[in-house]
Amino acid sequence: MTTETSGASYAAAGVDIEAGDRAVELMKEWVKKTQRPEVLGGLGGFAGLFDASALKRYERPLLASATDGVGTKVDLARQLGVYDSIGHDLVAMVMDDIVVCGAEPLFMTDYICVGKVHPERVAAIVKGIAEGCVLAGCALVGGETAEHPGLLGPDDFDVAGAGTGVVEADRLLGADRIRKGDAVIAMASSGLHSNGYSLVRHVLFDRAGLSLDQHIEDFGRTLGEELLEPTKIYSLDCLALTRTTEVHAFSHVTGGGLAANLARVIPDTLHASVDRTTWTPAPVFDLVGTTGQVDRLELEKTLNMGVGMIAIVPEESTDVALATLADRGVEAWVAGEIADRGDQKTGAELTGDYAA
Repeated sequence: MTTETSGASYAAAGVDIEAGDRAVELMKEWVKKTQRPEVLGGLGGFAGLFDASALKRYERPLLASATDGVGTKVDLARQLGVYDSIGHDLVAMVMDDIVVCGAEPLFMTDYICVGKVHPERVAAIVKGIAEGCVLAGCALVGGETAEHPGLLGPDDFDVAGAGTGVVEADRLLGADRIRKGDAVIAMASSGLHSNGYSLVRHVLFDRAGLSLDQHIEDFGRTLGEELLEPTKIYSLDCLALTRTTEVHAFSHVTGGGLAANLARVIPDTLHASVDRTTWTPAPVFDLVGTTGQVDRLELEKTLNMGVGMIAIVPEESTDVALATLADRGVEAWVAGEIADRGDQKTGAELTGDYAA
């Protein structure tokens, strides 16, 4: 007498290889849209290939790299069933860090972790990443989709990415270029971007009991639509500035807020003063602040408050810089200046009150 037993399998453990293959097929058309002439091969290899001989035109090429994720904003995307816009956030968080030093974005890879592979959802995420790469001028050369049953719920997911750029050594931007009298140019954010969502979710949902489908008059749309507004990608706008006028530094306003991120590029002997009266933060920032009774300084060290990128340029370059950004559809304004550090304890501060 024989006894038949059912052996264990990867599928029985919760990992669906066929679904993963289906996701790859669905995403191929989007990845193809990001290709640069330096990219070799197609999707599906073990490594993405980029022809480094393209860097021969540089005298001394410096490679810049960055990695990041999107944070708890992904949970709002999951709840709303909207998966493509989160890819824009990922590209912005990575490539806008890279462009800060003046580097041209070259290529990016992504990592998508899911509780269960839903091919169409994974493809939608990659679609968003690919669209973001096009906006940043870089190629999406590869990535990984990992299925983690038992660690993540069937609808849970997270995303991360890494990118590489290149800059000529003698055109590297940063603190050593900044001079007294330089102008601080602010570029408007598209909203909350991808930082501070743990505070936002706690205030709006845990404490205030608001819902994602709730229409907010000040937004002219639902709360969920406002919170999922993709992070603006500034990479090509910043590179355009470096081609049209002199730029000394950029600062990407992410976690930590405007003052803290600006201070990262200010030399020890100088100080950046940013005047709040030069702009009015979008209504979403006021909603978080008033609903949660969040102190202004706490808001400012958590959220971007309406400024997503800073450019520091010589005072005489201001008009050209603003005109260049306006031509590209970027809202920008002179928000401050660089002065001697004096007895200031930090490299940057916000002064005045926001414009009504």
